[in-house]
Amino acid sequence: MLQEERHQRIRALLASAHRVSTDRIAGDLGVSRETVRRDIVELEARGELRRVHGGVVAVGPEPEPPIAVRSQVRQKEKRAIAKAAARLVTPGQTLFLDFGSTVSALAEELASLAGLTVITNSFDVAQIVANQNRSRAVLLGGRVDEGIPATFGEGTIAEIHRYRADMALLSPVALHPRYGATSFDPREAEVARAMVGNADRAVILADHSKIGQTSRVSFCPVDRIDTLVTDGRSRELPELAALAATVPDILFG
Repeated sequence: MLQEERHQRIRALLASAHRVSTDRIAGDLGVSRETVRRDIVELEARGELRRVHGGVVAVGPEPEPPIAVRSQVRQKEKRAIAKAAARLVTPGQTLFLDFGSTVSALAEELASLAGLTVITNSFDVAQIVANQNRSRAVLLGGRVDEGIPATFGEGTIAEIHRYRADMALLSPVALHPRYGATSFDPREAEVARAMVGNADRAVILADHSKIGQTSRVSFCPVDRIDTLVTDGRSRELPELAALAATVPDILFG
């Protein structure tokens, strides 16, 4: 098992149990305690967990509020980002869109384009595209959890690998010059990571509040981002200059 895979498993264990023993991690991953110790030291250095006697506890960012709450925050910025991102899309393309309020705004902006194939795990995005009756919506199968109007899990990942998209347009919880695009929820990160891996271009949609921030699970390194779409207030942030050194294309909504 590769190091990043082990880190993802450790994050997933902490997401469900908050405190996990070293023995449980070693048993779950099928590796030695020494390997677990090295992984824990690195994750603690990133601020993702804290070592305690016999194991680790979760620390870090607070979870995102529900989608209904997020959709009411920074609406102007999200709409501007969505309009700018829509200009990257041409009729007939195949797109991956993930789950989030900014991506839902993008789905509405795509109404003017015909012949798109939009592949998504978001109920909201699929319904918006289907209601436009100009493009084809493909809702990925998978597990549905309480309170989250989207699909996740192994079934969703397997379906993503059936497709090859021209572009993945994704909205992370945070975007950092060192750690790239990150999400709080390991389930959301797994879906986004698979979409990036099966798309020719990776487009990240992030308003100014997300620039320079980090969350728990990385899904797209900075050098894999082809285009960042953000709002004008990001121009004032020093982290944007650091991102511009690697990301070849930055658009402002």
